[in-house]
Amino acid sequence: MRRARSILSACMLVLAVATVALAQDIGRVNGEIRDKDGNPYPDVTVVMKNTESGQAYTDKTDKNGKFVQLGMKAGIYVITSTNAKDNFNFSEKFQVVLDHDNDYKLNMKEVIAQSGPSAEEQKKQADQAEKFKNMKVHFDNGVKSMTEANDLRTQLRTAAADQKSALQEKRMADCQTAATEFSDAEQGIGAKDVKNHAMVLGNLGAADECEAKFDDASAAFQKAIDLQPTAGYYTGLATNDANAGAASTDKTVSAAKFADASAACDKAIALDPAAGATCWKNLGIVLSNKGRMQEAIVPLQKATTADPKDAQSWLMLGNAMTATIVPKAEGDKMTYIIPPGTQEAYQKAIDLAPGTPVAKQAQDGIDGLTALSGGQDTSVGKKKKK
Repeated sequence: MRRARSILSACMLVLAVATVALAQDIGRVNGEIRDKDGNPYPDVTVVMKNTESGQAYTDKTDKNGKFVQLGMKAGIYVITSTNAKDNFNFSEKFQVVLDHDNDYKLNMKEVIAQSGPSAEEQKKQADQAEKFKNMKVHFDNGVKSMTEANDLRTQLRTAAADQKSALQEKRMADCQTAATEFSDAEQGIGAKDVKNHAMVLGNLGAADECEAKFDDASAAFQKAIDLQPTAGYYTGLATNDANAGAASTDKTVSAAKFADASAACDKAIALDPAAGATCWKNLGIVLSNKGRMQEAIVPLQKATTADPKDAQSWLMLGNAMTATIVPKAEGDKMTYIIPPGTQEAYQKAIDLAPGTPVAKQAQDGIDGLTALSGGQDTSVGKKKKK
């Protein structure tokens, strides 16, 4: 009887040990891995190694970046996740607890954000910061030179004849310096810095225009437009296309350039009517300066339509229309065919800017029209009737 009890006790002890052993292998890990962009990371090999026993478990993530491992002992594990194709390798410790939800989540996007930039990335950022610093120095120098060039242009309008040559020479040197500085500034712009790149190119276009390098200026403005289309860049492109067209002795080239300029002004108008008005006004100025008054009328009409409050545009329109007045002989009298709207254009300029030089020029224009409206007697030596 006593022996039977001993055997029974031994059996119970074995069962108890077996129960304990079984309890030690019921751990479960629910894993999820996401890549550097935060998306589910499939085909990642996951090795979980117990730091005490050295026992290891190997799994692979599914298309959703998930895996499950059953029958694990409690303890601290080193979980190593790898993907040879992506040269990915990451390890960290994780504790497995029995009768507990062991949810292992690895999001590399969060890990990267928390760990900060790598040494390589830090160097890259430092290099970019240095390039930006140098770029800004060149850009500021370019702006300074352009400001001086513009100031000299203002001085030239009222300078004595014997001073103009020196002032023009100094202005040209400032324009050249500005173009060089903006070109150097462009070299220091990062590939992703689109806004600053476009701005530098726009300023380079203005500097090239200052040097009367109209084709170069158009190319710079076009590059700025390709990066970031704005009404201002289209205006710069149109102005320099028009200048290049006016400077060309080839009628075909000239016509093509003015057609391109008109197309650019249409795009400027679509983006910003006020800037578009300046675009058409600039075309009118270029044509007027070349004595092509008949061609200047349409751009100036479009300028006054886009911005009806610009007194100077109305004055220029009146002048362009006046230049196209056609004389007509009628017997002993010469009459003049005045384009409709000529006097109205002058009157608009007066109404918008009373008491200004613009208004005075417009009034002179109206007085001239009044003098022509009655015609002129062309008879010579004709006796007066008694």
